Amino acid sequence: MAVVAGIIFILMYAVIVSEKIHRTVAAMLGALLMILSGILSQDTALHHIDFNTLGLLVGMMVLVGVTSHTGLFDYVAIKAARAAKAEPRRILVYLGFITAVFSGFLDNVTTVLLMVPVTFSITQKLHINPMPFLLTQIIASNVGGTATLIGDPPNIMIGSAVKELTFMAFIENLAPIAIFNLLIVIFLVEVIYRKGLKTTPELQAELMRLDERKALKDRRLLSRALFVLALVILGFFTHSVTHIESSLIALTGGFLLLLLAGGSHHLVEKTMKSVEWATIFFFIGLFIAVGGLIETGIINSLAARAVSLTGGDVTATSLMVLWLSALVSSVLDNIPFVATMIPLIQNMGTMGVSNLEPVWWSLALGACLGGNGTLVGASANLIVAGLAAERGVKITFIQYFKIGFPIMLLTIVLSTVYVYIRYLI
Repeated sequence: MAVVAGIIFILMYAVIVSEKIHRTVAAMLGALLMILSGILSQDTALHHIDFNTLGLLVGMMVLVGVTSHTGLFDYVAIKAARAAKAEPRRILVYLGFITAVFSGFLDNVTTVLLMVPVTFSITQKLHINPMPFLLTQIIASNVGGTATLIGDPPNIMIGSAVKELTFMAFIENLAPIAIFNLLIVIFLVEVIYRKGLKTTPELQAELMRLDERKALKDRRLLSRALFVLALVILGFFTHSVTHIESSLIALTGGFLLLLLAGGSHHLVEKTMKSVEWATIFFFIGLFIAVGGLIETGIINSLAARAVSLTGGDVTATSLMVLWLSALVSSVLDNIPFVATMIPLIQNMGTMGVSNLEPVWWSLALGACLGGNGTLVGASANLIVAGLAAERGVKITFIQYFKIGFPIMLLTIVLSTVYVYIRYLI
């Protein structure tokens, strides 16, 4: 069965990369083949679907969909552009840093759902290509999410499994390298796309003349949206105390805002149309397909073999985990991989390896930064691609790979140096 599961997954992945058909169709067919071939039962397949991720996506899409009617995103766009003097290269830097900071304290998906409409609003006003801005925000969201316990799902999982790794411990150990990586990443993207980051003085002057306050269409709804958004953010911050799942927080926020906005049939139907259902079903298919690899032992074998190669040496194990998690997380969802690696690393502690801290930080860095490697490496990547496609901008797998994979490798090289100097010398 492992061979069959591997073949199905490779074929599914090849179709996604080729982009001959929509990735949602490819993922769902791959998932259905896993079930029809007997690799997974229907109940087992459902078990592998991460409903927390799906609930978070839907809840935040609803929240953003209602908030978009207030004009808030145009307000933020004009405010940021005016602060940057309407200069495209400065705007790229500003939005990149904003995305990274938000991603450290919100879920990456939440951040890009808020930032992408802002990006399109600015680029449309300046008549410039949104692609450099979108790629910067994808990469910045994953780099920024590395810095804190709540920034990315792998960190949440690791922090939950290892109680000693507190919120402040994540910031103290991962924020320095995350900040350094962010500076390098934004500089590189700005250099790569420098020629295209130009607009006319007339468009700049026109943008600078805009009054961001006039962009606000419904101040009453805005106040309610900001109130609910503040509650949602507070819910994310207090997750370690309340233990309320992020999906429940997001769904509660989204539908509470719908209620406060009037809850009319027209509003609800319009908001539901703003939910990226194609992306939701892509995740469902991907979760089930990866579940087939888990159930047949392929992921477990890969992780176990890699760890055994190091012979229990902390330095070798840390660097192996860093690179393995980065490479695997660039092509597979990092959540099931991290779920497999956590017990394996914990078992090393029972076998006499006394210092596991650098191994845990290596796992967090590799899994989070590895998500930048390909378009399917992290949830935020796919959300940005989906939102861009709705606005007529297609981010292809290969197009993203040419930028994202080399940058991912560079951040992992820098992280390797950081882990070695800080923990292993």
